[in-house]
Amino acid sequence: MGVRKDLKRAKRRTDLASRTRVEVVRDEDGVVREARTPALAPRPTIGSTADLPFTNAAEAPDAVVLRRKHDNGAWQPVTAAAFAHEVTAVAKGLIAAGLEPGGRVAVMSRTRYEWTVLDFAIWAAGGQTVPIYATSSAEQVEWIVRDSDARFVVTETAENAATVTTGTARHERQPRIWQLDEAAMSDLTLLGRHLPDEEVTKRRAALTPGTTATICYTSGTTGKPKGCVLTHANLHAEAANTVELLHPIFKEVTRQVASTLLFLPLAHILGRTLQIACLMARIEIGHCPSIRPDELRPALKEFRPTFLVGVPYLFEKIHDTGRATAEKIGRGASFDRADRIGVRFGQAYLNKFLETGKGPGPALYAAWALYDLLVYRRVRKELGGRMRYAISGGSPLDRNLNLFFYAAGIIVYEGYGLTETSAAATIVPPLKPRPGTVGVPVPGTAVRIADDGEVLIKGGVVFGAYWNNPAATDAVLRDEWFATGDLGALDEDGYLTITGRKKDILVTSGGKNVSPAVLEDRLRSRPPIGQCIVVGDNRPFVAALITLDPESVAHWLTVRKLPADTPMSEVVRDPRMRADVQKAVDYANEAVSRAESVRAFTLVEGEFTEDNGLLTPSLKIKRHAVTAAYAEEIEALYGG
Repeated sequence: MGVRKDLKRAKRRTDLASRTRVEVVRDEDGVVREARTPALAPRPTIGSTADLPFTNAAEAPDAVVLRRKHDNGAWQPVTAAAFAHEVTAVAKGLIAAGLEPGGRVAVMSRTRYEWTVLDFAIWAAGGQTVPIYATSSAEQVEWIVRDSDARFVVTETAENAATVTTGTARHERQPRIWQLDEAAMSDLTLLGRHLPDEEVTKRRAALTPGTTATICYTSGTTGKPKGCVLTHANLHAEAANTVELLHPIFKEVTRQVASTLLFLPLAHILGRTLQIACLMARIEIGHCPSIRPDELRPALKEFRPTFLVGVPYLFEKIHDTGRATAEKIGRGASFDRADRIGVRFGQAYLNKFLETGKGPGPALYAAWALYDLLVYRRVRKELGGRMRYAISGGSPLDRNLNLFFYAAGIIVYEGYGLTETSAAATIVPPLKPRPGTVGVPVPGTAVRIADDGEVLIKGGVVFGAYWNNPAATDAVLRDEWFATGDLGALDEDGYLTITGRKKDILVTSGGKNVSPAVLEDRLRSRPPIGQCIVVGDNRPFVAALITLDPESVAHWLTVRKLPADTPMSEVVRDPRMRADVQKAVDYANEAVSRAESVRAFTLVEGEFTEDNGLLTPSLKIKRHAVTAAYAEEIEALYGG
């Protein structure tokens, strides 16, 4: 009950409750077509993101801004002064290596402490960061390094370094490579030891809000990735406005020193802007290199963050792990009841908080209290025991899953954005949660719905151009409005709901328009589904191609006392497995009309992965690649 009582207390603070003032614009039919939120943070006229470590060191040198995990497993605090000193040392090394103002440095690494140091060191040296996913192929690295003209690359492992070497072998001028696992930071520090600190100060002083900070390449679901040019002003608009919106309320809610464990890839803009916002607010950050549940859970229990920023996959996995644990001890049915009770309780309590309903009755309260002892407290423990709120982005989070976590005492706020919008363009206001939506415009941002339903975004967070690609830029930037390619709608209060991807809309042979996103998101939220793709374009009905999650399969075999090495070819044909998948399909179909529902599905033995070219590094499905790879299976769904 703690977090809900704390939210009530925060709501009574009128200065907090009134921080989000959304203005809506209606068309002649009274439909909301635009929503905008005034900025909470002024646009900077001087300086850059590079100044953050040095501002912190000057104002609060002893404040702990990061925690670094050492080989012995201990989390060592890093003060603002120590962080600024390390950034300076690495920046001097880059300058000594020949980095010119405006030069680009690529970083190919998983999420770790050194990534954050490098990001700020590159900026402090006057450079621009080009992130590369640690899982990228030699072909992808070749394109990004060549297109960005990065002269330096910092990799994490020998394997990463080999990928860069292979990818750039035919470049006229190969980049200089450092490797984090082979003392890259020490080497850079040693390289720049003879330079005075003033050289870094001079480079930093030359930066302005309009200076390019980073070139972030899109995932490339179709065609070559495009480099989004983001300025220091873009990053400031994102970080400063979200900090001003969220941090005062979250401090009031938790009454704890805010801290977060950063596990999102720093090659993704959401992870990057999160670290900037945390340093801006002096929120303690730790790093975890993996989002895999079996690796992330121990780190969460050790670090014990007060909040997390994640993607739906994380919350789905936590929920699935809870159910799997319950099944192992013969309490699967009990967990299912806890799930249903949690959704009902979460909705009822939310209605009461928003003053739209009476709230839970005595019987529902009693049921919640029982399952809080049996289930919900275990969920909180899995997340470290101190976590009170989370932010989810990347794709829609299933509404019922959101309500389940709300009943467990963890409020998940959804947001929506793209690389081109410096991460979040909308976010659910802290004191006005509305599960099922992705919130209202981030302060300083406006959202408009075009005549064809496409979501358009305008504001300080919107990028200025694609690198070396004016044609692509002109195709999506129209009078300062960025055309996202996503479809959505605004409600009466300016909350945005994303309904699908414009290019992914299916049109059945009967003329029915179907957005696959709703069905796919709900399917993935239920075990044993791994990945899925909904098909049906120019077909008589909608169908689905489904892969099974390996962990769910292993658990499924254990519960049924089947051999752990049972071939997947047998698992996908097992009527019991198909019955379990049908339950997930039925759940997905609850969200759509009969004409839009999945009428048939096929289970495939493989997985959609980066290695086989079916997933992007940010875990987005390459739809055209999947339909080509499984053309026979799809044809068979329709009797071909």
